[in-house]
Amino acid sequence: MITRSLHWRLLAGAMAAILLALAVAWLFMTLLFERHLERRLQAEMTRDGLRLVAGLLIERDGAPRIERPPVDSRLETPAGGYYWEITAAGGTLRSRSLWDADLRRPVPTTANWRMQRVDGPYGQPVALLERRIELADHAAPVLIQLAQDSAPLLSARAEFGRELAIFLGLLWLVLSAAAWLQVQLGLRPLGRVRHALAALRDSASARLPESHLREVQPLLDSINALADAREHDLVVARQRAADLAHGLKTPLSAMAAQSRRAREAGAEQAAEGLDRAIAAMRRAVEAELARARIAVIRRQPGGDAAVRDTVERLLTVLEQTDRGGELAFTLDIPASLRLAIQPDDLSEILGAVLENAVRYARRQVRVSAAAGPEWARVSIEDDGPGIAAEHARDALARGGRLDEANEGSGLGLAIARELAEATGGTIAMSRSALGGLKVDFCWGPGVE
Repeated sequence: MITRSLHWRLLAGAMAAILLALAVAWLFMTLLFERHLERRLQAEMTRDGLRLVAGLLIERDGAPRIERPPVDSRLETPAGGYYWEITAAGGTLRSRSLWDADLRRPVPTTANWRMQRVDGPYGQPVALLERRIELADHAAPVLIQLAQDSAPLLSARAEFGRELAIFLGLLWLVLSAAAWLQVQLGLRPLGRVRHALAALRDSASARLPESHLREVQPLLDSINALADAREHDLVVARQRAADLAHGLKTPLSAMAAQSRRAREAGAEQAAEGLDRAIAAMRRAVEAELARARIAVIRRQPGGDAAVRDTVERLLTVLEQTDRGGELAFTLDIPASLRLAIQPDDLSEILGAVLENAVRYARRQVRVSAAAGPEWARVSIEDDGPGIAAEHARDALARGGRLDEANEGSGLGLAIARELAEATGGTIAMSRSALGGLKVDFCWGPGVE
């Protein structure tokens, strides 16, 4: 799971890079500290060497003598860790700390001070500083050597390395926390894009807002371009579905006319078969158009529809039909009632049930509505024969095929159910006080 997370990848990469950088820093800083100690040591020993040179005297027999040797307690203690030795043609002069040992006899050196690491007189490693000098009144050169135990130098380097490692470890934790904060802040724009995508998923017309970050804006532009293409495809699909419905109206009307002529000519059996085929085709077309419409609703939820205005437009159309002109319509809907549904979607939901009500009502159709803070209900009633309970269950069965419902009762209700559920509502059927069917559409959790 961590390998699939951009957040953890960035954080792990930053922590590893910081750790590597601090490890390299620890290595070079310890080396620099060691070099610093060596320079300090060389400066101290060079100062003492110059004192030896300043106080050096050569006897007539060539033996060296020091009038004022360097003062250091280690030079007076046998094996004290600090030593000096002067080698001339007539003899050798040593510090008290060498006792009966001597320093390494090196190869001839230059006339400058030179430091090197060698094995000391008592087996311990020492830093040896030496120089070969020539005195004006003596032809033979004199070798000046100073040696100091390097164990304190190594101990100081190790102690410094430990303390530096602890400090850099704490620094790594602090920098890792800073890297975590940086990753959080750096990925926050992507989090806002994720929330904006949720709105884009709910509505095909929504678009991602522009970002102030130049690196994120190309991504937003690409997503918005994809959303434009998707919305265009939805519009084209919906238009094609509408074109299909209008294109099939004329052939179906022509077939219905042929059926009437066949019946007038006495071909009752042929006319019956033709009517059944026309009805099946109409059911199939309406079902597919309903499914296409449902898909559009689910991809583009939300909206704002005035319920009373929508119902009045539907009733105005239905009153122009043969059956609608013979019926009395009662409307009891608050003028302020609005639903978060596209007006066209609400028209299709209510229109399918109103057509059934007009088809089967004897004298009256009533449409009423009520609403609360979090719910709304629209009821359509008629005084017709109603629907038997077993047919109602078949018509409203979840997952049932729309084209398997009985014509005139199941199909319109099944389409209405699918459309209502696509908008987040429910549908229920019961016996109306008028004597026929009552269909209730409910939206919101507060409806009883």
